[in-house]
Amino acid sequence: MFRRKHDPASQPNSWRTDNLPGWGLFFITPWIIGFIVFTVYPFFASLYFSFTNFNIINFTPRWVGLDNYVELFTYDPLFWISIGNSIKYAALLLVAATIFDIFIAYLLSLNVKFLSIYRTIFFFPVLVPVVAASLTWIWILNPRFGLMNGLLDLIGIKGPNWLASPDTAMYSLIFIAVWGSGRSVIVYLSGFNDIPSQLYEAADIDGASGLQKFRRITLPLLTPQIFFNVVTLIIFSLQSFSEVYIMTGGGPANSTLLYAVNLYNRAFHDFAMGYASALAWIMFLLILGLTLIIFKFLSGRVIYER
Repeated sequence: MFRRKHDPASQPNSWRTDNLPGWGLFFITPWIIGFIVFTVYPFFASLYFSFTNFNIINFTPRWVGLDNYVELFTYDPLFWISIGNSIKYAALLLVAATIFDIFIAYLLSLNVKFLSIYRTIFFFPVLVPVVAASLTWIWILNPRFGLMNGLLDLIGIKGPNWLASPDTAMYSLIFIAVWGSGRSVIVYLSGFNDIPSQLYEAADIDGASGLQKFRRITLPLLTPQIFFNVVTLIIFSLQSFSEVYIMTGGGPANSTLLYAVNLYNRAFHDFAMGYASALAWIMFLLILGLTLIIFKFLSGRVIYER
């Protein structure tokens, strides 16, 4: 009269994936293969090639020991030029982007009309492909018929040769990079939204000014976001390549020859893959060292809300 309820677990031969632990490994095998082929192997291959004279055309690496590294530090002036340009670019971009992004994030945290539209506008540059954005900025900053100099002419100001002058090319690239820093704005905006409003109310009762509230409340509680953005921005800026290569190619007069552009030129213009691999490892060690220094001296200053 009563039918027994079917229980698949009671069937010894039922198809149950929890009885087959190898299935998890099976499903991630494509990722493992891709990781080994496209990440692990190139990583160690580049280390080997950095000690060889490797011409990509002949494809016959010849062991030369430390010759590539000796040439880098003693005979290659472009190495030091690119190092100096990259450090200058990273330092100026870090200061400019941090100040600008915090200011914009503060404005976007205010309760005003059309706030969602304003947030979309400042994040929109992140969605623009690098090539399209670079070509657009080349037109905007064209010294003869560009939009920027055209607007300056309307108020009687003669615009500079933005990307075509060694005096202004680096600063133009930094300006463009700040324009596209919408991700950092979002991070800072989340930090502003996490600060308890009760702290500001208590400060108002004590008669604190706006500057005092920023220094004593906002800035300390924003240190986790600042720390994260500083680390990621330094790593990003030291590896900047696409927009610089498209807009200036490292010129004029090597004024924007960043490290990644110099590495690309040695690898795919001179076909010196062994030398380029040595350049890549120097950059890896530089970024690793700067990151460790930042963690050592700044991580203890970060205030996490409890």
